[in-house]
Amino acid sequence: MICGRDITVVRSGRKLLDAVSMELRPGQFTVVIGPNGAGKSTLMKILSGEIAPDEGEVSYFGSAAQLYPPAELARRRAVLPQAVQLAFPFTALEIVRMGAVAQGALQPTEQARRALSKVGLRGFEARPYPSLSGGEQQRVQFARALAQVPEAVVDDMPRALFLDEPTASLDLGHQISVLEVARDFARAGGIVFAILHDLNLAAEFADHLVVLDQGRVVDAGACCQTVSDRTIGAVYGISGAVGRLPAAHIPFVLPQSRHR
Repeated sequence: MICGRDITVVRSGRKLLDAVSMELRPGQFTVVIGPNGAGKSTLMKILSGEIAPDEGEVSYFGSAAQLYPPAELARRRAVLPQAVQLAFPFTALEIVRMGAVAQGALQPTEQARRALSKVGLRGFEARPYPSLSGGEQQRVQFARALAQVPEAVVDDMPRALFLDEPTASLDLGHQISVLEVARDFARAGGIVFAILHDLNLAAEFADHLVVLDQGRVVDAGACCQTVSDRTIGAVYGISGAVGRLPAAHIPFVLPQSRHR
């Protein structure tokens, strides 16, 4: 289990996160939602060990995250950031292979090929990354993360995927397929933490939904409890109509304009 306790992050006198506590459990797909500037990406960077909190602590299965050397941390979790800038025209295979190398794969090229296939990019191995569409680039980066943690559990120790807006730039079909791959990873015993803006996708895929606003957790729990007209109005400042069809346990959101 990955635990964050009383996490506080302050930048330029402003609290980006304010005493946030969270547990990421094996077998669970945790999704964080919230408006722009709520602190979602900062929270992911803290929980993934990319940066340290100003206050509070993060532990990986009982050990402080900062005690793990970077190479060991890379074998335990993979991160898909919100945006990736590349200075060189790597091919799709070369980028995904970086994840396999970070994981210490004995056959990194084959591992990278399998990851590309998993995201529907078989045959794209030799394509230059800059020549790809935004959605294809996003799937290449997701494949890199999958190549870094190809197995959900290794030696009885769960691995983790941290995904910051993994559906950005993707069409509807690929949004679903990417989240299905992430959900399968969780169901195999891994840990998945994802940031999503689409509330309907969040409600469909999240086992545990966290609502973040102004650096604080304002609600958390099952989607049928946290996705409500009250929460949408309070956090996003708009009215919304939340239904329960076609599945009673999966809410859907029909946001309405502020000006009618």
